[in-house]
Amino acid sequence: MPAHEVHVPIMLSREAVPPEYATPGAAGLDLRTRESFVLAPMQRRQVQTGLHVAIPDGYEAQIRPRSGLANRHGISMVNTPGTIDSDYRGEIGVLLINFGETDVEFHEGDRIGQLVLCPVARIAWDVVADLPETERGTGGFGSTGR
Repeated sequence: MPAHEVHVPIMLSREAVPPEYATPGAAGLDLRTRESFVLAPMQRRQVQTGLHVAIPDGYEAQIRPRSGLANRHGISMVNTPGTIDSDYRGEIGVLLINFGETDVEFHEGDRIGQLVLCPVARIAWDVVADLPETERGTGGFGSTGR
């Protein structure tokens, strides 16, 4: 069964390439850089994509690292996943960081991240005196085993 399709308005800068799914089963659209640059070890950089989008109300766009860049070069994102809220209209940037041991060269049009559209539920707080009991209770940070 095909995935649910959501129409999202997009504006492209002159150098920008529209995001595309690499395969029919891909969850994320590939984002590409609109500039060439070198990322040194432990250097971080906001990389521009040339994309402006209007995410529909009730959704967010998550920006995620590419596993191939992480595996081959140690490239990840400083804030992963990054969130694009439905009311943001600025250019999409990807906050890359090089955790590897060597410089990594990027060229205009290289894939640098993935964009995934996700539904968002809004919280309505109910202030209570006690929370329902669970088997786990208040155990956290490693309390369920190794």
